Amino acid sequence: MVTFRRACRMAAAAALLLGSSAVAAQAASTLETVKARGKLICGVSMGTTGFALADAQGKFAGFDVDVCRAIATAVFGDPNKVDFVMTNINTRFQVLQSGEIDVLSRQTTMTYSREASLGIDFGPTVFYDGQGLMVAKSLGINSAKELDGAAVCTLPGTTTAQNLADFFRATGKKFELVVFENPDENNNAFFSGRCDAVSSDRSDLASIRAASKSPGDYVILPETISKEPLAPAVRQNDSNWRDIVSWSAWMLMAAEEKGITQANVDEQLKSQDPEIQRMLGVTDELGPMLGLDKNWGYNIIKQVGNYAEVFDRNLGEKTALGLSRGPNSLWNTGGLLYPPPVR
Repeated sequence: MVTFRRACRMAAAAALLLGSSAVAAQAASTLETVKARGKLICGVSMGTTGFALADAQGKFAGFDVDVCRAIATAVFGDPNKVDFVMTNINTRFQVLQSGEIDVLSRQTTMTYSREASLGIDFGPTVFYDGQGLMVAKSLGINSAKELDGAAVCTLPGTTTAQNLADFFRATGKKFELVVFENPDENNNAFFSGRCDAVSSDRSDLASIRAASKSPGDYVILPETISKEPLAPAVRQNDSNWRDIVSWSAWMLMAAEEKGITQANVDEQLKSQDPEIQRMLGVTDELGPMLGLDKNWGYNIIKQVGNYAEVFDRNLGEKTALGLSRGPNSLWNTGGLLYPPPVR
């Protein structure tokens, strides 16, 4: 029989153990790990023009890279306190799950099954995309519906094959799926004529075309055959870190919404707009709620820019990809970007 005194001792021990576990978990939070390390570790693609590509000196640039730099700036006030780890399609989630990276920023589609079964959480959609198909202009094809019996190149470990099967079944056409293990093999097979078409997210197709020897020889067909909301991902059970990643991305969007840029952010410190004051840390000190400096929003905008600046310099119409904003415009200009209020 368990006596009352013994039961009390057991309850106290259990409470102590629970408290110790909570403290240990808190001590091992991603934010504390990143701060102790002195830098963020961000997983990006193996090399995708416009999204994540290293130059001859090993310096990374791209849309996904700038999302990482925004997070690093939120934590450290310095966009350069980040190391980039190139991840492939087959291992990107395992690298995140194992703790080798702190965040995955890699043209990754948010889906139900990924968030429910892989032990990861997605942040906000930072790029609204959709799967398409690209062909050589010399084929004279103007629609994916003309690709009856076509051989289509793609990569494993994605939803691309299922989307293609659904599309061709719906159109009553047949196709041959040709799968390659890495992007270089896939792209080279397409450019050499091994495949009639290549299929991926439309932004990725634009990157593939831009990296070719003759971009003008290829055309992305008009059909968009899937929804692909691309978002950064973190490990589950660390809501504070997920909030930091999410609000770093939303700060880029909110800054554009409010007309705050790298060039005018210092002037905006004098703004009488209450939300701008909160965003820039003039009032309310929202940053400490997440373990960040009160000026974290100001730092992101000053060091990285707003969403429009990030998009335009990496993906916009004056870049090799030549993408228009489309659905990646703000909600008040006909797009889907809708940052929550900063209050």
